[in-house]
Amino acid sequence: MRTVHVMPAWSRPVSLFCLLVLAIAMLLLMLPAAAAERGTENGQWHYLGGDAAHTRYSPADQVNADNFEELEEAWSWDGASFNAQSGRSTPSYIDGTLYTVAGPRRYVVALDPANGELLWSYGEPKTARYEYSMRKDYGKGVAFAKLDGRLIIYITSPGFFLTALDAATGQPLEGFGKPVPVEGFPKTGVVDMLPDLVSDLDVESDPYKGIPLERGYITTSSPPIVVNGVVVVGNSHEQGYYQSRMENVPGDILAYDARTGEFLWKFHVIPRPGETGHETWESDAWKWAGDVSSWAPMSADLERGLVYIPTNGVTIDYYGGFHPGNNLFSTSLIALNAKTGQRAWHYQLVHHDIWNYDTPTAPVLLDVTVDGKPVPIVVQTTKQNFAYTFNRETGEPVWPIGEKEVPASDIPGEKLSKTQPWPTKPAAYGMQGLTYDDLIDFTPELRQAAIESLKEFKIGPLFLPPLHRDNDQGYKAAFWCPGDGGGTNIDGPSVADPASGIIYISTRADCSSRIIASGEERDADIAHPTGKTFSRYASLRPDDVRGPEDLPLFKPPYSHIVAIDMNTGEHLWRIPVGDTPDSVLNHPKLKGIDIPDTGTGANAPMVVTATLLIYASAASDGTPMLFAVDKKSGERVGAVELPAAAYYGMMTYVHEGRQYVIAQTGRTLTAMALAE
Repeated sequence: MRTVHVMPAWSRPVSLFCLLVLAIAMLLLMLPAAAAERGTENGQWHYLGGDAAHTRYSPADQVNADNFEELEEAWSWDGASFNAQSGRSTPSYIDGTLYTVAGPRRYVVALDPANGELLWSYGEPKTARYEYSMRKDYGKGVAFAKLDGRLIIYITSPGFFLTALDAATGQPLEGFGKPVPVEGFPKTGVVDMLPDLVSDLDVESDPYKGIPLERGYITTSSPPIVVNGVVVVGNSHEQGYYQSRMENVPGDILAYDARTGEFLWKFHVIPRPGETGHETWESDAWKWAGDVSSWAPMSADLERGLVYIPTNGVTIDYYGGFHPGNNLFSTSLIALNAKTGQRAWHYQLVHHDIWNYDTPTAPVLLDVTVDGKPVPIVVQTTKQNFAYTFNRETGEPVWPIGEKEVPASDIPGEKLSKTQPWPTKPAAYGMQGLTYDDLIDFTPELRQAAIESLKEFKIGPLFLPPLHRDNDQGYKAAFWCPGDGGGTNIDGPSVADPASGIIYISTRADCSSRIIASGEERDADIAHPTGKTFSRYASLRPDDVRGPEDLPLFKPPYSHIVAIDMNTGEHLWRIPVGDTPDSVLNHPKLKGIDIPDTGTGANAPMVVTATLLIYASAASDGTPMLFAVDKKSGERVGAVELPAAAYYGMMTYVHEGRQYVIAQTGRTLTAMALAE
């Protein structure tokens, strides 16, 4: 009787309840699978960007708004004995140990995460190719893999060697690679990557000397990334302001077996005959032009087996008359199948790049919901202040990207693309081009002085081309904005919250004013680091444009952080980076004027946690600071002093129940934590 009585009474509610449970279950299944797997887990920080998606996100919540200002220095590690200088390397915290690189030799070091004590170090022998490298102290971190229960650490060096080390001992991995015929190298654990790079070029390589400098130059700055047992390796070339020859080697992407070091594949960043994009290299420029390196860090979708490669432009950053065409795959985002090296898709962000708009930061992977549908995306933030957004599986733009007409070049022999890609969403998040309305306007006198300082320079919209020396327009140079040091750059990589789909981007106002001249003229003005003259083409920097009365040239903010909801493409909030400098607040010409928060003018290294956006910058008096911001509102909730200015990257980890925040303070690492 009870059963008969209960069933009719509950039959309809139970059905509704079951439907509700089923709906919730289906919704959970529709939610981004990576929402659980992206970001770091269990207090770890495995990659340069925290996770393979390069979000620099940790769910750690021990440090929060209530106690942030109680942070204190827990320990510091000084890389002086390794001759560390720039402090660009973000440590990885893997299974209870910190791993990083330090100094020009790019020593690999393992540190005790509780006190910063050195556990072991490994250094590569010196070679002539190391000595020449312009990127010696640029090492940004390490890569890792777990093989048969053993942790392996991988690095690439200034000399263009790939090394695998046993993480427990720091010893080279047995059975990896082949012996390098150079005194001092271990008999195992190392791969000389130069022969693989030039194997299909008419270029010889020497294990000690490298390749002839007249033919080109290759090195590394960012670490490789391991994707499902494959070590994918990027590279870098000379800084553009030192280049004066049109020949170079291409920065082809290389891949090796993580266990054996066996060479697996190579992707041609300058397409050969018959390959996609070859037609974009007119006049057979593919035969001699080079670079197109992937010096910025890479990211990966481990589930899909895709690795995302950001690239820079062609040799000689500011002049491309000798390589006509759009020049695929320069200044592009490329998705490769990590197992085979086959191109899944690509998108060129800048056609025929002569602005040095090299793609400077790692692509960020998120799983979002756009118009009610789950979409796996990859976001590439750039110097030109666009956040190019694609379906990371198909390469389709999430929001339309149109082609917009841009100015033509006045330099003889230079033929630029008539249009450039122009995202419709998200909206540009920083400076794009320059007009007099963008200049300082605290007083009419300061505005007029700023205008006067630009009278000898050509200004205009985004993608304003450089000018050549003795141009018939009578300008000293073109002043294009943002310049190669502006927008989002290496010193402020973007970060994201994979749970909400919000990305946080740092950008600064800055312009460039290069002038194009012959190589002979350049070498008469600037000493080339090799002491050699390579002739033909070069860029020169004219007298810097200075703001009036030693004030910044532009309206504030001079640098800022913007939060963008990547589910909608809409901007959520914007805040200045750090505090208004005393040089502005206390300037005699600004007495009695209400000065807004201007930001410092520098980009911000950042990290995201469960509730906070933490970034490093400076107080008004220049004191180095660590700031905490409510990541939902942008409201500052705390600030603590750092022992030195922090640059490039930050990270956080949890060791034995204690959360640490690491700032890269010059040649040192500074660990901040709550008192025990």
